[in-house]
Amino acid sequence: MSEKLWIFDTTLRDGEQVPGCQLNAQEKIVVAKALEALGVDIIEAGFPISSPGDFNSVVEISKAVSNPIICALSRAVEKDIEVAAAALKYAKKGRIHTGIGVSPYHIQYKLRSTPENIIERGVKAVKFAKRFVEDVEFYAEDAGRAELPFLAKIIEEAIKAGATVVNIPDTTGYCLPEQYGAIIRYLKENVSNIDKAIISTHCHNDLGMATANTISGIQNGARQAELTINGIGERAGNTSLEEVVMAIKCHQSIPVYTDIKTEKIYGTSRLISKLMNMPVQPNKAIVGRNAFAHSSGIHQDGVLKHRENYEIIDPKEVGVHESSIVLTARSGRAALKHHLDNLGVELEGEDLNKVYEEFLLLADSKRDIGPKDLLELVGKYMDESSFIELQEVSYQSNGTIKAHVKLKIGDKSHEASSSGNGPVDAVLKAIEKIVKPHYVLEEFLIQAITAGSDDVAKVHMRLMQGERPYYGFASNSDIVLASAQAFVDALNKIPVKDKVTID
Repeated sequence: MSEKLWIFDTTLRDGEQVPGCQLNAQEKIVVAKALEALGVDIIEAGFPISSPGDFNSVVEISKAVSNPIICALSRAVEKDIEVAAAALKYAKKGRIHTGIGVSPYHIQYKLRSTPENIIERGVKAVKFAKRFVEDVEFYAEDAGRAELPFLAKIIEEAIKAGATVVNIPDTTGYCLPEQYGAIIRYLKENVSNIDKAIISTHCHNDLGMATANTISGIQNGARQAELTINGIGERAGNTSLEEVVMAIKCHQSIPVYTDIKTEKIYGTSRLISKLMNMPVQPNKAIVGRNAFAHSSGIHQDGVLKHRENYEIIDPKEVGVHESSIVLTARSGRAALKHHLDNLGVELEGEDLNKVYEEFLLLADSKRDIGPKDLLELVGKYMDESSFIELQEVSYQSNGTIKAHVKLKIGDKSHEASSSGNGPVDAVLKAIEKIVKPHYVLEEFLIQAITAGSDDVAKVHMRLMQGERPYYGFASNSDIVLASAQAFVDALNKIPVKDKVTID
């Protein structure tokens, strides 16, 4: 029978250690509530001794959520533990997470101590934490490079002192899956009181092994996994929550279950990405924008015939509306027909073959094929169409930032002006005055693709119309113009039947 795997989310602690990803207290509360809705069991809310802001965040998160255990990190230092306990004052269920380095590197070079002293300090910290909370987690930092007999000894002593959870971090991401699993198995077999505590994994991704190591740890007896949304975290990141949860869901041979509501994964991922200004790489497993996108003709044909030919996860299981069939030079007739059908154009046999040959020539020269391109290929121009052409963009700042745009929609020109918080905001609002789109701007990324003061920026936008995503791309040395072009590009991809209204 499957056992419960406790999901310990450290997005707000280890994840927030990424440079530039710091959140304020209100943003952390938003994240904590999203994690509660997602179904995580433990939220590591911060490291209270590190700053007044972290202390306050743990306090406010403790007040804001009810179901998850709220965990506060500390070193094996009494003052740290006292401050962590104070921060957990309002937690319905509080946990102190304390510990110390256990590898030869940490003992000799970081702590400048001895193995005997390290055990003494670790035990003392656990006993002191037990004065404040019943639930105490002990971390053996850099356990992935520790000597196993010593690791077993300090874990045994920590449990004797009252630790309810023992965390076995691969702090440097050094281990291979077989090695990390063997560490967990060794502890199961050589720590006499291991049945009195839950073993936790905490793996970093320096060698790209974090998810594999975590799964190996679970297969060998760990029953808590410490994870972050999108795998964010120190250096190369932590283990991705979404990857571990979906691996378990896909493989019934892994003898555990979680209480994660998987249909909320994608939305939570986007929330974290937006608040932390941390883009999700397009090919990221489960939550990347290409995770359910197919551009190869063979794959597209297979997915259109039966989704499971090339998808082991139904996109809806993680909160993605549907798979994307992306038109490129590698797309096949099935994908082309799929897009034409969506545009209300029915082609079969030789007619489809002729359009397909023209499509391949166009796709070889154009990176992104949109609805207007397809309709032009079949000779059906958008008569009543709402195809938008960006003709002019201008903006100025004289105390107030104002922008003016001119669009050609079908055979008519339209102009509008607007003010905004910045030139990009003003230009997009001016476009919205003409084209009244029913959408949510979910993602807006700007990336420099050349170096220097005249560098070229690439803009990526993701619009959501209901549950359907539409992407816009553009590149230009003028960021404002590139943003307008990307916005219009996304709007033009909305099918004619769902098209925006024109003012």
